[in-house]
Amino acid sequence: MLLMLKATHMETNKSELDELSDKILQGMTEASRKLVEESAANGRSLVISEDGEVKRVPAKDLLPRVSGKS
Repeated sequence: MLLMLKATHMETNKSELDELSDKILQGMTEASRKLVEESAANGRSLVISEDGEVKRVPAKDLLPRVSGKS
């Protein structure tokens, strides 16, 4: 009985951690999108890493990546 309760508790904790991880990822995605949009609106560039290479890119060129559109 005690083992079953521990297993159920662990499953609940894993579920809660998965939910928290999803919320964190959503928040980071939203923050990144806002950064790119605001930088593009102000004609700024952002520094990114792409294929291991550090690049300075006009934020307007990154808009398709953060909007989910190609």
